[in-house]
Amino acid sequence: MARFGTVITAMATPFGADGSLDLDGAARLARWLVEHGNDGLVVAGTTGESPVLTDPERLDLFRAVRDAVDVPVIAGATTNDTAHSIEMTERATEIGVDAVLAVVPYYNKPSQAGLEAHFRAIAAATDKPVMLYDVPGRTGRPLATDTMVRLANEVPNVVALKDAGGDPSRVATLLAQVPSGFEVYSGDEPLNLGFAAYGAVGVVGVSSHWTAGHQGEMFAAVAEGDLARAREIHQALLPSFAYMNSDTCVFSQAVKVAMALLGQPIGECRLPLGPAPEGTAAAARTVLADLGYEL
Repeated sequence: MARFGTVITAMATPFGADGSLDLDGAARLARWLVEHGNDGLVVAGTTGESPVLTDPERLDLFRAVRDAVDVPVIAGATTNDTAHSIEMTERATEIGVDAVLAVVPYYNKPSQAGLEAHFRAIAAATDKPVMLYDVPGRTGRPLATDTMVRLANEVPNVVALKDAGGDPSRVATLLAQVPSGFEVYSGDEPLNLGFAAYGAVGVVGVSSHWTAGHQGEMFAAVAEGDLARAREIHQALLPSFAYMNSDTCVFSQAVKVAMALLGQPIGECRLPLGPAPEGTAAAARTVLADLGYEL
């Protein structure tokens, strides 16, 4: 069993009709996700609209989800400011989260030396495991493989990677150079099958709000050598992956519409995302019905 489980969802953040943080809704959603196949939860990640959450809101969210479920809770506690990231990591650790998701600093585009120093400082601020998060499409700066290798080998609590770098083959290169306990998670669901084939232990996903069972079965099929079954499951999930993100509707918006259809209303996104565009509900209804949900 992987350290944090196989299927981890980057959980959406519920808001009330007035846009206020809905902590009761967060607890309900967390429990629903666990009941529907999730092994762990990332709280206040990008899908959780972390850029529009205040620090007190993020900490309240960590606390509410930690109290609600008994699976690993991974805190999206970092930003592009190292000092701020250290402070939030320390506070999240005090709350009792199980791990910290440490994203590559966005917008300021540091060098690899700066990235390495940033992650070392965050890891030193906690005794919890740290999962690195490489997502160059959002940060503008990829995390180099050799930087990850040094961190994994020299910083004991840097134990995992959420890889949204777009290159599943890098997993094999990385795993050949890091300690045996270091684990890679796919951070790009359309590439899950490739990541699994190269050695990823699971996924930190978004469509896993409603596809956790399917994705767990896909990773299990790869582990058992049943690639035909894995391909079949992956192909069945392609419409969910396509639904999640487009030029007009992004992950957080798509999730909130889908969850409302599944009887778990969690409000609309705060600006600058705002409400999902017209037609999103119809698209979600088709995706969910094709997976066997009765709406």
